[in-house]
Amino acid sequence: MKKFLFIACTALFAISCTNNESKDAKPGGDSTKMADAKMMDSKAIPEMPYKLEQPYQNWQPGDPQHALTVMKGLKAFENGDINTCMDAFGDSVRVGFDNYQTRLSKDSLKASFTQQRAMYSAVTIKMQDWESVISADKKDEWVTLWYKEYHTDKKGNVDSLGVVDDCKIVNGKAVVLDEKTQKLGPPKKM
Repeated sequence: MKKFLFIACTALFAISCTNNESKDAKPGGDSTKMADAKMMDSKAIPEMPYKLEQPYQNWQPGDPQHALTVMKGLKAFENGDINTCMDAFGDSVRVGFDNYQTRLSKDSLKASFTQQRAMYSAVTIKMQDWESVISADKKDEWVTLWYKEYHTDKKGNVDSLGVVDDCKIVNGKAVVLDEKTQKLGPPKKM
């Protein structure tokens, strides 16, 4: 009888473990958390086909306040308020645009943005997504914005771009602005 009871308890235990595993495997269940935890463990990262110059930094969610700072700067540019736009930037900023890479003082960046914004009678930003991240060692913080920019030149021609901005944050200000654009052409309807 004791042997039968032992086998029955073992079978029930095995069934209950199987049921818990199937619940965990459902979308949005704990399996996602377990997969995230495995990715956090550097041993769980597979060998990649390309070697990094620096080790993988195990990015974590960053401070949303940094994304707010960067977006406020972008919104000010959209509205033509370059003075307010500059509040998002540090005293020296490394900028990277298509075919242009340099380091600018805040005053030079302001002059550049003023000249660029003056080319347009209107700019409209349609934000698609954003992310703020920080490296596991807390040494690097970045904000990335994904958006579409629609601009109207002084002659009334409307054009659009797909844009990805990467901003390195130091002491709450952007010190790197690396912008990648894709020309989308005139929009059908805004």
